[in-house]
Amino acid sequence: MPLHTRWSADRLPDSARPSWEPLLDAQHGVISGEQLRSYGHTKGDIAANIGAGRWQRVLPRVYATFTGELPRPARLLAALLYGGANAVLSHHTAAEEWGLIPEADRPVEITVPYTSSAISQRPFVIVHRSRALRYTTLATSPARTRGPDTILDLAVSQPTAREATLLVVDLVSRSPIPVSDVQDCLLLRPSYRYRAAIRRGLALVADGLMSALEVEYLENVEDRHGLPRGDRQTPFIVDGKTLWEDVTYDVHRAAVTIRLDGRATHTTGGVAFRDRRRDNAAELAGRARLVYGWRDVHTAPCAVAEEVRTVLLREGWSPEGSRTSTCRHCQPSRS
Repeated sequence: MPLHTRWSADRLPDSARPSWEPLLDAQHGVISGEQLRSYGHTKGDIAANIGAGRWQRVLPRVYATFTGELPRPARLLAALLYGGANAVLSHHTAAEEWGLIPEADRPVEITVPYTSSAISQRPFVIVHRSRALRYTTLATSPARTRGPDTILDLAVSQPTAREATLLVVDLVSRSPIPVSDVQDCLLLRPSYRYRAAIRRGLALVADGLMSALEVEYLENVEDRHGLPRGDRQTPFIVDGKTLWEDVTYDVHRAAVTIRLDGRATHTTGGVAFRDRRRDNAAELAGRARLVYGWRDVHTAPCAVAEEVRTVLLREGWSPEGSRTSTCRHCQPSRS
């Protein structure tokens, strides 16, 4: 059960009431007005402590028993105390807690029952409502929405259907949450917004796509320009280890590897070393390879497609019977 719902805010006998210091420690120094009243504090007491600079009001009916900036654990508990007994972390905040996205300086997002009176208090907390909260919550401490539900919540909140698809691909492909778990969640809790886009994202992950960049390459380079669809996530043994290449075209009789690198820089020496070993292994095997980043694929797909087509033809691909280019921005190749 979430920490902030373990006991009633009504006046309790001393034997049943949690002691003051352990409660503050457990709640990272934040406390609700109801909890304060259960310990005998009046509105005057609260105002006096705030006026003396010992405490601070962080949200309506929620206080910090210290001054200065609230660390992240205190911010999360304060938002949940404000939301009420059944509030849970959700959306971006739950995704951060699950490790799906990096922590960022953004409002804490919580979901409350549909009948709750809590409203968003920007920039501190954003409040969402749900009629199915009892089915989507995991009793962690602090409580948060389940992993599959968190992904669906974020997808539904995207401004466009395409962004919902790309978000699903990015989050599901790099999380330990199985695609089948998110598919089951969508089946049991069908979204009325972007349902088809979310299903498409899950299908793309099931087919081996691992990032939004790979979706862009598939749709804007291969499909739009009439290129063959390569195999995704092809395993190669390098130095006794299995490494995965994003796209390969061996099935089309062309020993060509495409790497799609969404990183601005290689942040660790291990990553750079691995990529050098892959390059060397490809060279020794006589494989052609091309590397593209987000800017290449997103802003210049025609140029990327022409380069890929040139190398595929050189390495043995026959365009006979291939798909017709539908790109309006360049002329189909006559090769």
